[in-house]
Amino acid sequence: MTRMREQEPIARVEMPYGSGACWLVTRYADVRLVTSDRRFSRAALVGKDFPRITPAPIAQDEAINLMDPPVLNRIRRLAAHAFGPRQIDRLRPWVQAMVDESVEAMATQGAPADVVTHLSDRLPLATICELLDIPEQDRPRLRAWAMAMMAMTPQGRADAAEAKKQLRVYFDELTAHRRAEPGDDLLSALATARIDDEVLTPAELSVLAMLLTVTGHDTTTYDISNIAFTLLTHPEQLGQLRENPALLDQAIEEMLRYIPFRQGVGIPRVALEDVTIDGVTIRAGDTVHVSYLTANRDGRAYERPDELDFERSSPPAHLAFGHGMHHCLGSHLARLMLRTSIGTLLARFPDLRLAVPVDEVRWNTQSIWRYPLALPVEW
Repeated sequence: MTRMREQEPIARVEMPYGSGACWLVTRYADVRLVTSDRRFSRAALVGKDFPRITPAPIAQDEAINLMDPPVLNRIRRLAAHAFGPRQIDRLRPWVQAMVDESVEAMATQGAPADVVTHLSDRLPLATICELLDIPEQDRPRLRAWAMAMMAMTPQGRADAAEAKKQLRVYFDELTAHRRAEPGDDLLSALATARIDDEVLTPAELSVLAMLLTVTGHDTTTYDISNIAFTLLTHPEQLGQLRENPALLDQAIEEMLRYIPFRQGVGIPRVALEDVTIDGVTIRAGDTVHVSYLTANRDGRAYERPDELDFERSSPPAHLAFGHGMHHCLGSHLARLMLRTSIGTLLARFPDLRLAVPVDEVRWNTQSIWRYPLALPVEW
């Protein structure tokens, strides 16, 4: 896609699934425009067999990521009321304790130990379930359903549809119970959140809880593994971070920009009217995908975009969490988990290194996410 970004930044392309061709936008400024301009709609996708990389659409029709303003603004306002930075910061001691427990388990087991098993697979799922007060015995099946939903292969279509159905049934029941008998948890806070006379409807609450659970752990699970792998295969930057731990926050942001965290595009938009960008006219009704990955490596936005540089001077905001109206609601939680897990891992194991050659690290090829299936390390 790098060549496309330079030669044909707004290109007509085919996707593996769905009806018809679509546009793919790859430059940083253009991606920001499409994702923030109300002439491009997510709500217009509802009921359509839109071009995509998965056999079936991942999002529920009632999901927040298929809404437009003003409905979207209402849902996000209610969600932010219960899921804002201050609420997430209260979880900081719990996250630190969970990470400490995980890395100590690695130390107790001894080298080699798998970062994926001990940390990536445990922390994000446990954290979002702690926030929502999801019973521990339910968590393995939620994880299995979340993974099934992200399949890109035709063989996974039936499993993905069934997983989506089962998740919806589960959260319909759970959210109805929390609304009737609220507790001291995020799901109860969402169920009872009220701004003036506005509350979430039962369907909105169920789908939002489902979205928070799946996206609240799935992407961060893979980000932890990807960031650990990137550090362990970039010794100069790893040494820099070890010498100056104060660089951690900036290093995390740079790696979120640098790492290709998915294997394609996400949810597209539909042009509501003719829109001309960089001399290319996108017609009303056309489907438009954006590539956050290529935008994050755009030399028009970043100097030396293909270099990993922890000391960039005032770089533009990366797009790993999206942009505009659909910027990730869980970005504060993701950053908390990433900073805590990576910082603690490096502090606990000053000589951390891969326990296998780089070319023996196995990578996922079945879902939309790019991540190592296992990350054996020693120290």
